[in-house]
Amino acid sequence: MKKQLIVAGIGTEIGKTFISSILVEALQADYWKPIQSGGLEFSDTDVVKSLISNKKSVFFPEAYRLNEPLSPHAAAALDGITIELAQINLPQTNNNLIVELAGGLMVPLNDNTLVIDLVQKLGLPVVLVSKNYLGSINHTLLSIEALRARNIAIEGIIFNGISNVSTESFILNYAKVKCLGRIASQAEIDQATVLKLANSLADNGL
Repeated sequence: MKKQLIVAGIGTEIGKTFISSILVEALQADYWKPIQSGGLEFSDTDVVKSLISNKKSVFFPEAYRLNEPLSPHAAAALDGITIELAQINLPQTNNNLIVELAGGLMVPLNDNTLVIDLVQKLGLPVVLVSKNYLGSINHTLLSIEALRARNIAIEGIIFNGISNVSTESFILNYAKVKCLGRIASQAEIDQATVLKLANSLADNGL
């Protein structure tokens, strides 16, 4: 049975693209980022493509490629366009699929639509990426509450970066979510690192 998942972060600069590359490698999944804001010369799709070793994964083009590294609604406005949910549809594949979001769940796509609305439309379970910093408990629990308020399935949580056992334990015990993995800070991020971490996640039953 194919596994198709959305990778969401509790905020920006959480490491969604890095985690997405590990999940793509672990599942030999296809990859899709519906909205890319800025970084078009070397997009997140290009980053993931450069970090995986398997030859099975297919990389689908973005629905929207925006020039400025801003919130999607602001970047789209500067490009003279409006992001519309009707134009963002899951790619057709018989393979596993990883979908990486842009920004956090409550980031606006246009004047009336948020990223979480896109998650609800796509209808896939969410892997939530958390990172330990002052305020991360609040941001993580708010993200979980927002997903549950809309009956969006949560596959589990991945903690990325420097570990804080107390913080992680509280989040897991309070929110009753599954921990899919803990990814420590890496001195170097390359194909070998991603493959090693992917094998570790696969061994943990991803």
